[in-house]
Amino acid sequence: MSGGSMDEEIEIPPFFLCPISLEIMKDPVIVSTGITYDRDSIEKWLFSGKKNSCPVTKQDITDADLTPNHTLRRLIQSWCTLNASYGVERIPTPRPPICKAEIEKLIRDSASSHQNQVKCLKRLRQIMSENATNKRCLEAAGVPEFLANIVSNDSENGFQSLGSLTDESLNLLYHLETSETVLKNLLNNKKGNDIVKSLTKIMQRGIYESRAYATLLLKNILEVADPMQIMTLKPEVFTEVVEILDDRISRKATKAAMHILVNICPWGRNRHKAVEAGVISVIIELLMDESFSSDRRGPEMAMVVLDLLCQCAEGRAEFLKHGAAIAVVCKKILRVSQTASDRAVRVLLSVGKFCATPALLNEMLQLGVVAKLCLVLQVSCGGKTKEKAKELLKLHARVWKDSPCLPKNMVLAYPC
Repeated sequence: MSGGSMDEEIEIPPFFLCPISLEIMKDPVIVSTGITYDRDSIEKWLFSGKKNSCPVTKQDITDADLTPNHTLRRLIQSWCTLNASYGVERIPTPRPPICKAEIEKLIRDSASSHQNQVKCLKRLRQIMSENATNKRCLEAAGVPEFLANIVSNDSENGFQSLGSLTDESLNLLYHLETSETVLKNLLNNKKGNDIVKSLTKIMQRGIYESRAYATLLLKNILEVADPMQIMTLKPEVFTEVVEILDDRISRKATKAAMHILVNICPWGRNRHKAVEAGVISVIIELLMDESFSSDRRGPEMAMVVLDLLCQCAEGRAEFLKHGAAIAVVCKKILRVSQTASDRAVRVLLSVGKFCATPALLNEMLQLGVVAKLCLVLQVSCGGKTKEKAKELLKLHARVWKDSPCLPKNMVLAYPC
């Protein structure tokens, strides 16, 4: 460390340095393994990084509570004061973290009036923004349930507070980054507040920002749902997810909506619900949008959903109703990623196997599907993708025999 106005090097005692950041600790705290870290660094490690092991000992941190190391902090402060002439700034005494009792009182007091609820949400936002420890403390004090109740109650009352309490509660609930356990508790609420139903209503009737947050929260909640909860989702969920995709209110909301479909479509009759909601047409339109295709993950998820839906007869019928469907899917092969190519070939195999008509096979030939499938066989591509491409080519080799790119051995194996 260099002195601010002097060029002399000051030797910093090594135990003043955080093992993670390797910088002087401003707020040293002890974890359950007995190692001291700077609060900001260990919070990012534990909460943002979702890790639960001690960086130094590699042992599990069994207790998330961080104990302030006041003795070490005073030593560091004294050392900084002694070396002030070298430009070392004294580290201020950190503010004590919020306590659970204070938050619980804040929630209780908010029940007395609408004005107090507004003040409560404002204070919760302030507390949450200070550090990751406060977020965990808010969670322990029941803040996620408190916020979810505001959202659910307001949705039952026709969103009388929309634009104030509900919007702010949604915003806070999303940025609180609640744990999987709390998300499950919200989903399994015994008080009759259906969080999925409430979020679906907001996706339908909320303002732009609230619709986006409702979609992001619904994605997080459905990721922890059990199969039975996913299989019994109401058709309205699918309808509103499609509306979010169709409206393209934000990239994050579009990705979240696509994540939801990837997660829920494989279960029960959800494929049929998705098809009836118009998912296929909207996804094809999205794939035609260059801004959506600029990020690899979007087209990948879109292809996964199309593959899932084309596994049922209704899905294949809807797919073929869209005039650009074959061309759009063919175009994505070998142009996005291995995953997208594999799923695109599977989609084409599904329609080519179960919906083959002379008109469709001619369309596939004219649109370059045969040429693209032949290219798949020649380039470095996944083994399963090659197998699916070969299966489709063999299936219709007689019809496509005049294609100059069709391998001669296939034409000979399947003569007229």
